[in-house]
Parts: sequence; C-alpha cells; structure tokens
Amino acid sequence: MRRRVVITGMGWLTPLGEDLEDVWRKLLAGVCGVEMTTLFDASTFPTKFSAEVKDCRLERYCQDPDLIKWAGRNSRFALIAAMRAYRHAGLAGSDGIDPHRLGIYLGGGEGQMDFSNFVELLVRAWDPDAQKINMVTWAKNARELLSGRREFEQEPNLPVSHLARTFNAKGPAYTALTACAASTQAIGEATEIIRCGDADVMIAGGAHSMIHPIGVTGFNLLTALSTRNDDPATSSRPFERDRDGFVIGEGAGICILESREFAESRGAKIHGEIIGYGSTADAFAVTDTHPLGLGAAQCMTAAMLDAGVTSDDIDYISAHGTGTRANDATETKAIRLIFGDRADKVPISSIKSMMGHLIAAAGAVELITCVLAIRDGIVPATTNYFTPDPELDLDYVPNEARKQKVRVALSNSFGFGGQNDTLILRGPQDG
Repeated sequence: MRRRVVITGMGWLTPLGEDLEDVWRKLLAGVCGVEMTTLFDASTFPTKFSAEVKDCRLERYCQDPDLIKWAGRNSRFALIAAMRAYRHAGLAGSDGIDPHRLGIYLGGGEGQMDFSNFVELLVRAWDPDAQKINMVTWAKNARELLSGRREFEQEPNLPVSHLARTFNAKGPAYTALTACAASTQAIGEATEIIRCGDADVMIAGGAHSMIHPIGVTGFNLLTALSTRNDDPATSSRPFERDRDGFVIGEGAGICILESREFAESRGAKIHGEIIGYGSTADAFAVTDTHPLGLGAAQCMTAAMLDAGVTSDDIDYISAHGTGTRANDATETKAIRLIFGDRADKVPISSIKSMMGHLIAAAGAVELITCVLAIRDGIVPATTNYFTPDPELDLDYVPNEARKQKVRVALSNSFGFGGQNDTLILRGPQDG
C-alpha cells in the first residue's frame, strides 16, 4: 500500500511579497504586481514591463556570509521560500529527521549572468581601428571583472545544492528543467518518492528568474510576451478576448511534503493532501502545444485516475492560464474535452493575471493558492477580464474572488516543449 503524502509547510517569494497570508489577501483583492522593469534597462525592448520580486534580502533569513555573497538570484529565491516553508512546517530547529530521509526536488532553470560586467568587458576590448573585439584585451580584463564562483552560480542545480547544505538534506536531490511545468513536476515527483518509501520529507517546489536581457529577448522573439507598454497593470489577460501574451515574472514557491504517517508522528499540522499526479508530453512541437489539447487532457485524466476521483469530484481548477492566444484556447479545449457539460459549472482561474508568469516557479505558487482556497472556501479571480472571448466559454471567475466550497482542487502546468503536469489536492479533513 502506497504511503499518503501531505503538505505541512508552505513558503513563497513573489512579485506581491513573501508573507503567506499577506500575499493571499492581495490575490483575493486583485492586487497587481506588474510594473515597468527595473532589473535592467528595458527601454528599447518590445516589452518594457514585468512582475519583479521587489524585496529579496537573504540576510534576514540566513547569516552564512558565503551564501549572502555568492548565491544567485534563483538560489536566493529558493532559500527564502524554503526557510519560510520549513518554519511553517514546524521543522526549524527540529532534530527529529534523519538527514538521509530528507530530500529535495526543485523546478528551476538557468541562473542570471552578470550582464553589466560582461558588457563592460566588450566595451573595454573593442578595437576601433580594427573594428572588432581584441580577445587578448578581453581575456586580460575578464580575469579582473569576472568571477568563477559567480559564473558557477548560473548552473540550474545550484539552488538544490544550497538547500541541501542549508537543511542538511542527504536524501534524494533532483532538479526538474521542464520550463513552465517544472515546479509542478517537481512536487509530483517528490510525491512519488515519498509514496514509494525513499524519503519521509521532501522540500519541493521551484525558483526562477528570467527577467534579464537574454530571457526577455528570447520570449519577445517568440512573440510570447505582452507588449501592452501603455498599461502594464492590465497587460496579463488570461482567457480574455484581447490577450496578447504573458507577462514574465519571477519568484519561488516551496512546499514541505511528508508521509502522513511521519507528519502525524511528530504532531505536525496538515494543510492538505496530494492525491493525484499526472505527467504527459504532447510529442508535437518544441514551442506549441497540441492545438486540440490532447496532451493536457491526457495529463488531467492521468492525475484523476491516480487520485481515484472523476471530473465530478473537482471543485476548482487552477489554470495554467498564461494569457497567450494558443495556451488559453488549448487549455479550454482540454478542460471541455475531459469535463464535458460539467465544464460550465467548475470555476477556473489564473493568478498569472496578477503576478505574471513565474516560469519554473509558477506551478508551486499556484498549488499553494489551491491549499488556501480549500482552507478558506474562496477562489481567486482571473483579473483584467474585460471582454469575453466568444471562443472561450468557461467560467473563468472574472475580476472578483468568489466564495466557493472547495474540497478537491486541480492545478495545471504546461511547459514549452509540450510538457504537461497536473496535481490534484484535497483538504486535510477529507481523507
């Protein structure tokens, strides 16, 4: 008999803040975290705005000078969210966990380059007479301006490495690099690790920032980002008729997962139970999802089979809901395909309308909102929903949070490359 997996701690760092309850209140109030980009000069870019984390001070949580000096942005996000989640789970200062039974599974991506130094290197090494870069000069200056440790921090496994050291976690340690689906996949695979008995506790979620020149340039070239520069606050419009792309965000979301038996043995408060996980690939295209939503539909079906529930049991769907033309149409088709006529009765919303798309961290943050929706009997809205799209005909909870009894919630994440991941969650008292 497989072990049951529960959530005992949650932590996040988002464009709306880092305190669990404060961010939740802001989401229910429809507060927007999208503003003009300040992390770099985006004035010449097609998209000049983003959803930035405004306050990331690791020193408030950690006194390790090595981490404070060298940890990259992704790692800082992960450390802050994980420390908050560990504390929320009542594990801070606890010596009751065998380090070899404590594991980590994070969704992530590439770290940030030190662009200011890199640009300065190019400027210093430019030979105006030859009209090219003098590589001898470049190499000489690089030894002065570049740091091997800083470059090392670009590696996507570094957040896991830092967390393992910080929490003395000597169990399974993995990084999922499946783009926008990464943290949902990380939580799903961490659930499987606990289910099969390879760990008692998993620190699971994701952390990511792509708000830098290369990240924004790439998405602009794909025409995936909104370019509504005259009105950033309403630029993220999931499922709305005039949507023109997603808004890039950044942050982290971490859940502490435990076997129910282990959590109960230490008297932990249980906030929810993960009962289903599904993962599929579209096998269709590198950037586009299957136009009929077949991979997404199969993923939701797999998660419901794993959970032992049917579409009739789902009370709320936390949509991937990016605000791109293709994603919103595809996800709507997939939900309609699986839920049939009942699709009209299930509330669906996307918090990306308020905090942008946190890429590899998005799914974990959205799962946390599902836990809170179940707890409080209220679901967040899809804001900036001004004009319905006649081709998208579901209940997207437009503009205002809604009182709604939620016993079972379904959370979707779909990534570039055709990766689909779904988690199904129920409340702590429903098992």
